[in-house]
Amino acid sequence: MGKFTDRGVRGKLAPGLHADGDGLYLSVSTADARSWIFRSTIKGRTTGKGTPYRVEIGLGSLKDIGLAEAREKAAQMRKQCRAGVNPLDQKRRERQTFEQVALQLYAKEEPTWAASHAKRWLASLEVYAFPKIGGRPIEDIRRPDVVDVLEPLWRSRHETARKLKIRLAQVIDYATDRGQYHEANPARGTIRSLETFDRKPVHMAAMPWPDLPAFMDQLGEREGVSARALEFAILTCARSGEVRGATWSEIDEKAKVWTVPAERMKARRVHRVPLSEAALAVLAKVRGLESELIFPSAQRDSEGRAKVMSDMAFKALYGRMKIEGITTHGFRSCFRDWCSESARADFEIAEAALAHSVGTTVARAYARSDLFERRRDLMDVWARYATGQAGQVVQLVRA
Repeated sequence: MGKFTDRGVRGKLAPGLHADGDGLYLSVSTADARSWIFRSTIKGRTTGKGTPYRVEIGLGSLKDIGLAEAREKAAQMRKQCRAGVNPLDQKRRERQTFEQVALQLYAKEEPTWAASHAKRWLASLEVYAFPKIGGRPIEDIRRPDVVDVLEPLWRSRHETARKLKIRLAQVIDYATDRGQYHEANPARGTIRSLETFDRKPVHMAAMPWPDLPAFMDQLGEREGVSARALEFAILTCARSGEVRGATWSEIDEKAKVWTVPAERMKARRVHRVPLSEAALAVLAKVRGLESELIFPSAQRDSEGRAKVMSDMAFKALYGRMKIEGITTHGFRSCFRDWCSESARADFEIAEAALAHSVGTTVARAYARSDLFERRRDLMDVWARYATGQAGQVVQLVRA
């Protein structure tokens, strides 16, 4: 038992530190200014000079915390010190806000994410979540807070809200794993208070595949790196970001292969792309523009190095061509429709060409081939069709 009594701590005491025992002190500066302090050493930890590592932690004012509560807090911290744990670390974790935890998760995962995904992930939280709950302690976030963030977007920007809900859940899961959150994740599962409604999916605007050869003729007449990059994207069925970030080190012209590293792929898996003669011809036209990037931006960074082409470059190109109603991503749909309606390509081959995952996790674990040679045949036929070297209807013989 300590030295103090409830009456004693509120009685006449000289300014200074008064020990209750077991590391608990009452700090008195004036008659009305009294606060609790815990002092201890941490077992197994020393300073750089080899002396015991000491901590001093404020527990709060006597006006707010009575003797019994102060002793209880001191006992908890003393137990941590004996276990070699710094109680200050726990206090810092307890003070972590939603924004702080989100940024910690972002810093941890960003190196493994595609640049475009990382940018969208953080931006959605900065715009919609941080202004409302960013400053709240992570442990205080509950279902009404999640609803408050999502509800204004749920109907008007449903896809944004759906992805934001996933990201809120990821942040809270991360806090749970670190011992900062102790309730069921309020962003998981169905939130019944959000309005439910039938929503038709919105697909990327795509060019009908019979119109592609004429478009490629028109595109071939255009000068500029963006036109060549778009040709390459269409001929390889790659995503915009994969093409804009492509480097010469990823290209093996002898083997006619473009190997996109996992960190630049949406599925985080290495993707080998067979290069047709038409795709190789595009590369020949841009060789020498820059030593690293295949399709560099006309702009340079502050140190004079080439920059990756903006994701708006293709939209600007469509404007110059006076073409409306298409998107770059839509050319992947154009290819997929051609595979089904004209080439009669096997489903698995067409999906593999688009770097899509097919089947369950178990099925994919056994089907480890990327069907590369069969994809090469398909991409050669696609290139001949797109560049007008084949008729309107092409059929592949199924293997």
